Amino acid sequence: MNKTAWIGAALALCALPGVSQARDTTHYLPFQQVVDEAVAAGRLDGSVTFHLAQNPGGQVLRSGVTTSKKTNAFNKSDEAACSWALQSALIAMQNAAKNAGANAVVNIASNYKHVEYKDAAKYECHAGAIMAGVALKADLAKLP
Repeated sequence: MNKTAWIGAALALCALPGVSQARDTTHYLPFQQVVDEAVAAGRLDGSVTFHLAQNPGGQVLRSGVTTSKKTNAFNKSDEAACSWALQSALIAMQNAAKNAGANAVVNIASNYKHVEYKDAAKYECHAGAIMAGVALKADLAKLP
């Protein structure tokens, strides 16, 4: 391939949507709704409770536990893809809590690209055309 053909191919790739710029839409969505859906579906077993941006008086056993989960967003609404990604993150946190002897995940904050977002009702999710992702940071605690 000669130099002119390479330049033409590069320009053509840049003109394609999604190749030249990937979509990364930030969403702040209701947390408890996803927890309730995951418990109702049996994905979470209910033995571990989840508390956004707060510790309701438990003894912290491990602090600064992180997880980052992504899911296929193709042919899904951003909200549906974000729900799946959050459920995956919560399952990982539930398993970590059980392994640590904890019964709660407290002080949960979104932690996308290591930037914390704390809200008592919402989590942060980033969705694109192909993937959606949720990153969490939390403490594992034993509640009375």
